[in-house]
Amino acid sequence: MTKVSPEVFDETQMQAVLSVSADVSFKSNKFPKYKLGPDNQILDEETVENKGPPLKDVVAQETQQLSHQHKRLSVRDLASKFDKNLSAAAKLSDEAKLREVASLEGHVLLKKLRDALEYLRVRLVGRNKEDVGKAISMVEALAVKLTQNEGELIQEKYEVKKLANFLKQASEDAKKLVNQERSFACAEIESAKAVVRRIGEALDEQERISVTSGKQEMEEMVEEIQQARRIRLLHHPRKVMDMEHELRALRLQIQEKSAFSVKIQQELTLNKLAEDNKLSLYALEDSESLGSILRLKPLSEEAMELSKCSIQWYRLSSQCSRRELISGANKSVYAPEPFDVGRILQVDIISHGQKSTVTTACPVQPAVGLESYVETLSRKGNSEFSVVISQMNGRNYTSHSAHLLRVGKMRMKLSKGWITKARDAYSSTSMQAILRFNNY
Repeated sequence: MTKVSPEVFDETQMQAVLSVSADVSFKSNKFPKYKLGPDNQILDEETVENKGPPLKDVVAQETQQLSHQHKRLSVRDLASKFDKNLSAAAKLSDEAKLREVASLEGHVLLKKLRDALEYLRVRLVGRNKEDVGKAISMVEALAVKLTQNEGELIQEKYEVKKLANFLKQASEDAKKLVNQERSFACAEIESAKAVVRRIGEALDEQERISVTSGKQEMEEMVEEIQQARRIRLLHHPRKVMDMEHELRALRLQIQEKSAFSVKIQQELTLNKLAEDNKLSLYALEDSESLGSILRLKPLSEEAMELSKCSIQWYRLSSQCSRRELISGANKSVYAPEPFDVGRILQVDIISHGQKSTVTTACPVQPAVGLESYVETLSRKGNSEFSVVISQMNGRNYTSHSAHLLRVGKMRMKLSKGWITKARDAYSSTSMQAILRFNNY
């Protein structure tokens, strides 16, 4: 360790220090600060620049200033002053009108008084006559003075009217000016609000971008770590192979377990549906396969006649979680379609508000050789067969007359002579009519 002790420098050592030129520019006006880094390295502390107040504080301060400016532009006091001046001018005008009426009455009274004095002067003599003459002169002087007062009143009335007009015009001009200034101030405030809104949106966008970039950097870091682990595992190929074999075995076990679980769930669902069928008043006849016709039949005398019931057929999903309505299947018989293969069928019988449900015992099975037979018919092109109809719309057809079945590439047609009985388009995968015929 080094011990530091104060020392006294001589004047010669002080003089040996070189002076600094006046034109030298320093980075700061104070000594730099240092700190110890790793391996006892001396590092300069970074100077923190003073960036001023935050942007949100500046926006809030400007918004407050605009609000104060909007409040200062209020003209309530100014309008009240103009209204007071207008009321005072109206009051002066009313007083002038009253004075005019009083002056007119004074002229009338003076004229009557002068006429009465003239009448007395004619009838009197001597000293009394002179007194009456003096009284007449005084009345005339009063009339002159009243006339002067009327002139002053007219002038005052004119001034008051002029002042009232001036105040009224000034009030209108002030209101126009204030409304204009108010509209300007409102426009400035709206503009400032829009600026504040845009700044807020920009800040939110910047914050969202920073969060997104942070997440992206984290994902990149995780990916780099995984890549590093993968590279590290490459140096242990045997361990990697063992892990791959274990993963493959686990996947196979999971697939087997899931298939077994689905199978058990289907069996449980079928058992539950079978139990429900035992409690039902109806049952299904014929086999659950493509090409057969399923018929409803009552199991007891309590069951309602099927012709008086409302019937609707449904097909259940593969896991029996939901059922799909079969459009048009609302009779007591139903011929399974190719869409029904592998699905469980269910029928609802509703009578007098009571619903009874019957379900097939197993999913619909495909007909043996039906698909290859349809493919053969579609490849042949135009082929004609002489057939006999045994059933029509689920009912036995009593007439055994011969019909002509023409099978084309796009459609098939059933006719008797020149009369066409039925015509429908078909395809090899969506054939919806099962025909039983005998060849001749």
